[in-house]
Amino acid sequence: MPRLNDLPSPSTFDVVIVGGGPSGSSCAYWLARAGWSVCVIEKKTFPRVKTCGDGLTPRSVRQLQDMGLADELAAHGHRYHGLRSVGFGATLELQWPEHPVFPNYGYTITRYDLDGRVAERASDAGATIVTGAEAVSLLDPTPATDALAGAAGVVVRDVDDATPREIRGRYVVTAEGQNARLGRELGVTRDRTLPLGMALRGYYTSDRHDEPWIESHLDIRDPHGDVVPGYGWIFPLGDGRVNVGVGLLSTGGAWKGVNTTKLQDYFVAQVGDDWGLNDTTRLGAPTGGRLPMGLALGPRVGANTLAIGDAAGTINPFNGEGIAYGYETGRLAAAVLGEALATHNAAALASYDELLETAYGEYYRLAQAFVRLISQPALLTVCVSVGLRVEPLMRGLLAIMANLMNHQEPGTTEATYRALVRLTEVIPEGLVDRLLGDSMRLRPVARLNR
Repeated sequence: MPRLNDLPSPSTFDVVIVGGGPSGSSCAYWLARAGWSVCVIEKKTFPRVKTCGDGLTPRSVRQLQDMGLADELAAHGHRYHGLRSVGFGATLELQWPEHPVFPNYGYTITRYDLDGRVAERASDAGATIVTGAEAVSLLDPTPATDALAGAAGVVVRDVDDATPREIRGRYVVTAEGQNARLGRELGVTRDRTLPLGMALRGYYTSDRHDEPWIESHLDIRDPHGDVVPGYGWIFPLGDGRVNVGVGLLSTGGAWKGVNTTKLQDYFVAQVGDDWGLNDTTRLGAPTGGRLPMGLALGPRVGANTLAIGDAAGTINPFNGEGIAYGYETGRLAAAVLGEALATHNAAALASYDELLETAYGEYYRLAQAFVRLISQPALLTVCVSVGLRVEPLMRGLLAIMANLMNHQEPGTTEATYRALVRLTEVIPEGLVDRLLGDSMRLRPVARLNR
C-alpha cells in the first residue's frame, strides 16, 4: 500500500475516505468495484492492533463473503457454531439460526489479522489505500449547521513527516470511529439520550482456544458473591489465545462511573479456573473504550460529506456488535455516493439517512428500550435466571439480539419481534424508568466505582 509521498501532488479523487477500518474499507471496495476513484487515508499501517471483541457474527461473515473474502476467513479465522450463554447456574448452547440470507456460523479473528486483508481487497478492486497518514483538517470547509460541514477534501500529513498535503475529493467520508478529529470538525456530536457502551478486553493463552462456541456470561460477581452490572465474554481464537472482555450497556445514571478494569478483574477471577486465565497466561494489559450505539452520532449527511460506521454511532445496542454495521453502512454509503457521482447531483446523499432508518431505525429503537430495561440490574437478574432455563425463548432472543430475524418466512421469533416493536411504539418515553424507579437498582454497584 502506498505512503502519502507516493501520491502525485495535488491528488484528486471522486471520494476521499478517512479511516481504513471496516466501514472505510467496505465503502472503498464497493465504490472502486463500480469504477469510481477512491482514496482511503489510514493513520496506522497494516497490520495494526485494534481494540475489539474479535467476534464476527453471521451478518459480518455475509458482508465479507460478498467482498470475496470467504477463503481468507476460512484460512485465517476460527469458525464457531454459535453462543454459549452462562448465568445464574445455567448454561445453554445456542446455534446460530438458519437464515435465507446469512450463514449459520460465525468466525473469530483479530482485527490485527482482518482489517488489513479487507483494505487489501479494496486496493485490489482499484482503491488507493494510503497508510501511515493522518487527516488533520478539512480542506476549504463550509460551516456545519443542522448537517455535516462540507469540504473540498482533506489536509493530510505523513505520520513521519509534518509537511501538509492536500487530497481533494468530490465527496468526503469520515470512517474514523467515534470522537475523531475530522468528525468533530465536520460537526458530529453524540446524542446523550441514546445508549453508550463501555468495554474492556484482553488476550490470554488457553487450552480451550479452539472451542466451537463463543461464550457470554450474564452474571459477574464480586468477591462477596454479589452480582455486579455488566456482562463478560470469552471468544476462542483458535490460535492458542482467547479474547476475554467485559462490557456495560447503559443509557445513563445507574452505572455511571463503573470501573471496567475492576469489572474485568472480577470476571477473570470468576472464570479463571475453567479457562486457565491467570497472570501467567495473560498476554499484556487489557484495553478498552466507549462505544456510542443506536445511531447516537450525527448529523451523518452534509452537502458533500457522510459519516459511516462507528463515526455514525451504528453499533447494535442489543449486543455491542459494530463490525457488521461498519461493513453494511460502508456499503450503503457507497450506493448513495455512486448515485450522486453518476447523476452529478449531491442531493442524492440525503437518501443515506433514509436507508439507515429503513435498515436499523425500528430495530434500534427496540434495542434502546431493551437497554433501559437491563440497566435495572435486579430486573436483569430475574429475567436472565428464568430465561436461561427456557431454550426456545433464548433461541428467539439470540436471533433478535443478533438481528437475524427471518422476515421472508416469519415464525414465532419474528412475531415476537413485531409485538415488541408495537409495544415500544405505544409506551411513552421514560415510562419504564419511572415505573421501575431507584428501588430496582443494584446496591453493590458502589464497590465497582472505586
